[in-house]
Amino acid sequence: MRVPARLIPLAAVTAASSLLTGCFTGTQQATDDSGPGGKRIRVAMLQPPRSGLSPFSDDAFKLSRWSTAETLVRLDAEGDARPALATGWKQSGKSWTFTLREGVTFHDGTKLTPEAVVRALTKAATASPKPRILDGVELSAKADGGQVTVTTATEDPLVPQRLSSPQLAILAAKAYQGKTVDPVGAGTGPFELTKVDGTSSATLDRYDGYWGQRAESPGIDVKFVPDGTARAAALRSGEADIVEAIPVSQAAVLDQDLVTEVPMPRTNTLYLNTQKGAFEDPAIRAAARAAIDAESIVKGVYEGRADVAEGLLGPALPWAADLRAPVKRAEPGDPAGKTVTIGTYTDRSEMPEVAAALQQQLQRAGFKVKLDVREYANIESDALAGRFDAFVLSRATVLDSGDPAAYLYSDFASKGTFNLSRFADPGVDKALKKATDTRVGDARRKAVVEAEAAVLAADAAVPMLHERVIQGDAAGVVNAAHDPRERELVTADTYVK
Repeated sequence: MRVPARLIPLAAVTAASSLLTGCFTGTQQATDDSGPGGKRIRVAMLQPPRSGLSPFSDDAFKLSRWSTAETLVRLDAEGDARPALATGWKQSGKSWTFTLREGVTFHDGTKLTPEAVVRALTKAATASPKPRILDGVELSAKADGGQVTVTTATEDPLVPQRLSSPQLAILAAKAYQGKTVDPVGAGTGPFELTKVDGTSSATLDRYDGYWGQRAESPGIDVKFVPDGTARAAALRSGEADIVEAIPVSQAAVLDQDLVTEVPMPRTNTLYLNTQKGAFEDPAIRAAARAAIDAESIVKGVYEGRADVAEGLLGPALPWAADLRAPVKRAEPGDPAGKTVTIGTYTDRSEMPEVAAALQQQLQRAGFKVKLDVREYANIESDALAGRFDAFVLSRATVLDSGDPAAYLYSDFASKGTFNLSRFADPGVDKALKKATDTRVGDARRKAVVEAEAAVLAADAAVPMLHERVIQGDAAGVVNAAHDPRERELVTADTYVK
């Protein structure tokens, strides 16, 4: 049972705070007299690196949030493509030609050239596994005079949006010399990544050779703190300046002036294993869906700081609700005491509580339910291998391209690389291909919602709620980013008074 946030014992808070004691020692007062941002920015982040900060993994979003690695294209608030390392582009059939920004140097002093861009994109396109943004996409790049031409196997209207993904960041040649990609000293952003201490910490310094606006702050000191209570305690005690993903259980006990609640395109979803076990039967999947009371989870676990899901795509994409039609689903069958194992992870503190709530709800419906809860790094491979009957995941739905078609393909296409449901359906594949191939605009949005409906009709996954990520910024923090897509956190404009 949850202890009300207001009643958390002081000893527990003190113990959590002690986990961070010394993490930022000597950095808070580090100053630089050349601008308003005289202090280094101390950041407490949720998840440690999973793949050595390789941009081909989800670690890419850390590099982006620290403003150290950049892409050819960026997305504006509406999700439209805008210039970044490329200043312009044009399409000709299957090919897109990008004009590169002049005067850009990598952190190791080498220059941004067409050959450097081709190298980075080729490494990404031939990686195994591919970056998620390239699921279902065959992409090649070649230098074309002073430009870069990107070609896909079939005409792809989303190439500029794809190239905005942090997973396709452009790094210097030195980054690709080993068996894994090493971003240290190899980016182009206003901050240079200078040191990484495993899964413990990272250090970044201002890069004075940056092509754009000089960073206000002299640097960033990052600590990876999976424990949510410890992250909240770091903000409360003044040991951190910016804190990622404060658990809802801690939000109420913080100074509300330091807390920002950001509606996120992120859905807490129960993925059901359609390949084997109890949920191979559509009627039993329907029984699980019918047993879930998402509203009670929102109220009990999230303390009202979330939205009950009507589909896979939430209120951060308001057009989805406008286009969505009722979905015809299978009738629930009788669980008849079938035993199922639900997996989830501890990195987001709400996940174990959501799993416990689901256990009770499914048991009331006639299932026997076991839970397997571990740190994400220790459970992801088992989840992807289909070793659970169901898996609870907090999933960003437009994380990569700013367009949900890539997420839907990754998670529900028969060849999707993040297919936790082990789902394969020709009709759904057809709907996903249509969504992927349709030009950006209203027609694409309609196709995306049709693909969502096809997935929901099969009960391959049960969307439960849409999260609102809570970020903590100390009183002295100026211009911290509050980005629904989780691509920005510390920018060139961010500093600490």
